[in-house]
Amino acid sequence: MMATAASSGLRYKDKVTIVTGGSKGIGKGCVEVFVKHGAKVVFCARGEKDGKEVEAALNAAGPGEATFVKCDMSKEEEIKNLIDVTVAKYGRIDCLINNAGVHPPHKPIDDFSTSDMQELMNLNLVSYFAASKFALPYLRQTEGNIINDGSLVAHIGQMEAVTYVATKGAIMSMTRALAVDEARYNVRVNSFSPGNVWTPMWDAGARSTNDYEAAIKGGEDCQLLGRFGTIEECGLVCLFLAADATFCTGIDIMVSGGAELNYGNKNMRTKSNPFS
Repeated sequence: MMATAASSGLRYKDKVTIVTGGSKGIGKGCVEVFVKHGAKVVFCARGEKDGKEVEAALNAAGPGEATFVKCDMSKEEEIKNLIDVTVAKYGRIDCLINNAGVHPPHKPIDDFSTSDMQELMNLNLVSYFAASKFALPYLRQTEGNIINDGSLVAHIGQMEAVTYVATKGAIMSMTRALAVDEARYNVRVNSFSPGNVWTPMWDAGARSTNDYEAAIKGGEDCQLLGRFGTIEECGLVCLFLAADATFCTGIDIMVSGGAELNYGNKNMRTKSNPFS
């Protein structure tokens, strides 16, 4: 008799999951966790080399499987192709994790152009909308779920990051609105808000400063827990939302180590940009 998913310890066995921006950072953490728990994961990124390497490594490890699709999430036709490839291969979609996005260099609003804002909204927000729109006809059939990668800064703001914070705030509002609409189909829509999670993006930001080690220490000290989060921890939160949180929709889970709690030195008249 075949073991059930629960008895085998595979919490998402044979469930078809799409992860955008899955070749590195938090997206990669999601791909790794879901494959580890038996899912069939289709993930995308613009960089083919990194994507193929992740695909090969995860298929060698199992027990689930991974399929890489090259995709520029700023292009609607490529997003639609991602959905079409998944359905052609597996015939269904159970979970969509919208994760792909970027954080521009920190600077005041004076130094952002309106086209900067429009381009970032297209990648960070409109891509989530498009992927959800194209996946939902299949998610409704499986009574699946959507998980959107938000950000701690959507809750608390961030210095010299008005465009990025705006996109993340919009993602959280879209999550709640879509949760209302899709409840009639028993499709759940939730989000999670990472704080300082150690990723290639965070590493690059620290390296752009005058003192790499001091930047890292400053990042660690922002959390009550005194450390960075990991991409695996983000993946496990998404697995919880997909596999276990079956009576939760329209919620946001903070993955922040308590960074939003307690008082801090917030006098903006004396602060300088930590990434300058």
